[in-house]
Amino acid sequence: MTIALRYAARSDVGLVRSNNQDSGYAGSHLLVVADGMGGHAGGDVASSVAIGHLARLDSDTPASDIVATLEESVLAANQEILRRARDEPQLAGLGTTITALLRAEDKFALAHIGDSRAYLRRGGETTQVTKDHTFVQRLLDEGRLTEEEAERHPQRSVLMRVLGDVDADPELDLSLRSARVGDRWLLCSDGLSGLVSFDTIDATLAEIEDPGECADELVRLALRGGGPDNITCIIADVVDLDRLPRHSESPTSTPQIVGSAARNRHRPSLGSGPAAKAAALTREEGEAPYQDEDFGEEPPRRSPWPALVAVLLLIGVLGGALWAGYAWSQQQYYVGTDGTRVVVYQGLSEDLGPVSLSSAVEVTDIEMSDLPAVTQDQVEATISASDRESADAIVERLERAAVTSLPLDPEATETPLESTTPAESATEDASSTPASTPEDTPSSEEG
Repeated sequence: MTIALRYAARSDVGLVRSNNQDSGYAGSHLLVVADGMGGHAGGDVASSVAIGHLARLDSDTPASDIVATLEESVLAANQEILRRARDEPQLAGLGTTITALLRAEDKFALAHIGDSRAYLRRGGETTQVTKDHTFVQRLLDEGRLTEEEAERHPQRSVLMRVLGDVDADPELDLSLRSARVGDRWLLCSDGLSGLVSFDTIDATLAEIEDPGECADELVRLALRGGGPDNITCIIADVVDLDRLPRHSESPTSTPQIVGSAARNRHRPSLGSGPAAKAAALTREEGEAPYQDEDFGEEPPRRSPWPALVAVLLLIGVLGGALWAGYAWSQQQYYVGTDGTRVVVYQGLSEDLGPVSLSSAVEVTDIEMSDLPAVTQDQVEATISASDRESADAIVERLERAAVTSLPLDPEATETPLESTTPAESATEDASSTPASTPEDTPSSEEG
């Protein structure tokens, strides 16, 4: 049995973006999709550099070494991306995802980082082989989100792991897999997987036999879904050259390079580097990549941490504001009732939904039934006080109102009364004024 790959690579800029930051490579031994980030001046460079480093692996490699070989090449690409960011300040923040398959004999080495994906259709069933390195996927793994909530989550594109962006060796997902005749692999950027449902991907992989036509249809479906992002996909079928139908065309060994790596837009910057060699290889072989050549400016697509940091800062600000508001409310007082007696409360008389913003600090001996009807209404509606001293002054007036049966002065509810009640004034006047003579006593008409 002689195993080979029949493959097709496609890339489209989409319907919103003006610059294609994706790169893709499909060869007889290597399949790679890279989704760059960092805007017009960075994302396409990062994905192109990654493809350029990995493209050199598209040859026979001992099956025992393919996982280590693939890992070494990806890490070398990461160092090159970091170096470019240091040497060229305009490229600061550039990075890229990588999903790559390296074949040797009947084995595949898989390397993955980011949110590009690999799907495998085997025995009539399609499975997602890779796991997204995103903030939302972490929430899913922790059981804090459902699949339906994840699909609509505003931070679903925030990446936790990529090549570049941080000055350290990235953590890759590495595995060794068998290459079985009849297998069909799909590698794609999130511009496809984010818009086309799993069921639709499964049906398309099953129904369209030709890899090129299948890739074209998947791109078309993503565009029909709105195409807000760059779309890149590779379809590769594992075939047995010894059992091909007599009149079928043998698989080509010519690499197909699509997206930013095929355009070589940064020749002065890249020079004779790996990405430039990859682009030159495309021109030499005469392959025409499937892409949009609109190279206008566009803002950065996304970066892993800024959005998450912004969310955490926003939560902190909101939490601080809520705490400050609560602390202020606990400096307020009011006088109300528990239904039978007058009570002094600390806080605000209003509740915030199910949360009470007040608590009783003193239950007085004043019975509500001893107060005049008008004053009872005032207390039931609560009487505000700016501090505890003011609240105590209100209680004193209520005690007097309970004794004298005179209504509480509504104009004096906020400040302590310095004067006494009319009844007390009359008593004091009677005790301090000399008895009147008959001549001084006013007549009833004068009174």
